[in-house]
Amino acid sequence: MRSPSLTIDLDKIEHNARTIVALCKQHGIAVTGVTKVTCGHPDIAAAMLRGGVTSIGDAHLENIRRMKSAGIATSFMLLRLPPLSEVDAVVELADVSLNSELAVLAGLSQAAERRGRVHDVILMVDLGDLREGIWPGDLVPFVRQALPLRGIRIRGIGTNLACFGAVAPSEENMRELVALAGAVEQTCGIALACISGANSSGMSLMAAGRLPPQVNHARIGEAILLGRETIHRRAWPGTFQDAFRLHAEVLELRRKPSVPIGERCEDAFGKHPVFEDRGDILRALLDVGREDVDIDGLTPLDSDMVILGGSSDYLVADANRAAARLRVGDDVAFALNYSALLAAMISEYVDKRVLQKPATGAARGRQGSGQ
Repeated sequence: MRSPSLTIDLDKIEHNARTIVALCKQHGIAVTGVTKVTCGHPDIAAAMLRGGVTSIGDAHLENIRRMKSAGIATSFMLLRLPPLSEVDAVVELADVSLNSELAVLAGLSQAAERRGRVHDVILMVDLGDLREGIWPGDLVPFVRQALPLRGIRIRGIGTNLACFGAVAPSEENMRELVALAGAVEQTCGIALACISGANSSGMSLMAAGRLPPQVNHARIGEAILLGRETIHRRAWPGTFQDAFRLHAEVLELRRKPSVPIGERCEDAFGKHPVFEDRGDILRALLDVGREDVDIDGLTPLDSDMVILGGSSDYLVADANRAAARLRVGDDVAFALNYSALLAAMISEYVDKRVLQKPATGAARGRQGSGQ
């Protein structure tokens, strides 16, 4: 096995998708499986589809192109606002896109007409997270201006929460989204097929029955891939948290001081690292670094190992308590958070190993055990 490597358990991803889709179905919500953190990995998209998601969403046209080329046959949603310079590619590759600018809608309209198509759009509303979206008071006038555009169809409205401003979904902001949809329908005389208000941060709200029933679409990635809701990063019941594991090889094991010796300066990343004086310790040097992964998002599965830090190419760990069983050449496995998974998937230096074996019984990784 090439090192470092990322193992991907497709059966666990499929199981997680099936669990999340079943919950959403109980509340009348269709699920778009989000693959952006995995860079549109076709096998992962296929696992989500086997688990019941109705479409695939990604933030990059390159990822959608990759999945289509690999034979993933489904409806694709572009999750990032379309660049005006790429409207032709958006219409060619995506069935639906999220939008907030009239100039882009006009461009999509023209691109769709050139191809004899109708491109579906979901208008994004900013409910306080201050990322993308039309301000609520501007929505109805915006829709009125967009309606004459041929080549596009306003399929619905949506919002994004918890990603930039860390504003949590609530009954209040979800009711506001529903009210805005009603105002658009009544004032502009159109029917909206989709109110897209939920993502992995809205799982608890949904499960508690506090999501308005008119919200009928969710865009979900992390809850499927990592088995966690994203308000408190708690393990979601009945899901695996270990569908992804990072593996790195021990390159060096040496007993050295725990605090650097000599006049200190900035490290390679312009930081001033702080070191705890642990006396002399067994330091393990592993073949994964900040060029490969967000090391701050890693957790060793061996609880006797403690990550001390890292450079571009190396991760350094205190292996004192693991000294009796650790050797040069050994494989050390890590759990990853969202940020670490994103970096590992992007890195061309991390080998991606797809696993597919029968999942036995209930999810052993549920309730946060990660096993």
